[in-house]
Amino acid sequence: MNILNWLGTLPGAIGQGLVWGIMAVGLYITYKVLQVSDLTVDGSICTGAAVCTVLITNGFNVYVAMLCAFIAGLLAGLITGFLHTFLKIPAILAGILTQLMLWSINLIVMNGKANLALTRFKYGDKVLISAGTENIVMSLIILGAIVAVLIAVLYWFFGTELGMSLRSTGNNLEMSRAQGINTSFTTVFGLALSNGVVAFAGSLLAQQQGAADINMGRGAIVIGLAAIIIGEVLCSKKTMNFSVRLIFVIIGAIIYWIVFQTVIFLGLPSEYLKLLSALVVAIFLGIPHLKTKLQKKKERRA
Repeated sequence: MNILNWLGTLPGAIGQGLVWGIMAVGLYITYKVLQVSDLTVDGSICTGAAVCTVLITNGFNVYVAMLCAFIAGLLAGLITGFLHTFLKIPAILAGILTQLMLWSINLIVMNGKANLALTRFKYGDKVLISAGTENIVMSLIILGAIVAVLIAVLYWFFGTELGMSLRSTGNNLEMSRAQGINTSFTTVFGLALSNGVVAFAGSLLAQQQGAADINMGRGAIVIGLAAIIIGEVLCSKKTMNFSVRLIFVIIGAIIYWIVFQTVIFLGLPSEYLKLLSALVVAIFLGIPHLKTKLQKKKERRA
């Protein structure tokens, strides 16, 4: 392996990691804070990309397009929340149902097209981050700033009364109800916020890839879980600050994409990439269990 050529792939992998890290932060809200398994994200990330791309191609400001993408994600999360809390459909099934709805909605948003290009728009003019390598450094700086602001806002929010109620709902549903918290509202709000962040990541992904594609959300849940789990393995101390945990989720996404990019660089056939993704997640899912098992063995020997 040519080290210099491999190093040349790292900026792209880091950029991908930052965008997918934002998506993973959105997933973290449901998966770790609310303790809800939400599969809506495979559809809402594409919704964010579709809304952002359509608005930019129709002359809207990129910031307005990204805000609308976030709102579209909020609405997607509201649908899942309504199905789960008011119709009592299990969270996984509610997410699948919303994901199926979003497939059609995304096609409608893109006027029946499976792919919409953004590559004709110049960096700094109509798009916020570059779809190529010519402005990769500035794109990384912008993405880093977005990540910092997002983590700061979420850290502030989860310290508010509503944020604490949301965390309480995830920690102990029955006790939260006994304390007078409207757990149906907090669950719906958490699902909406999560998918809003995911759709926002989708708007960045469309700009980064230079297009919105109807299939771009496939496997998003796997990548998001991989980032969360890798971050948790690295951030093993349970006393870690909430913002630090979110930072490690971002780091987990970057590590995932560096590994992914390295395997591609080594020439792994493209048909094996999904298998690789599943294996990476499976390995990191198993690491905490294996560490606990080894620790128990050491304690028995002692």
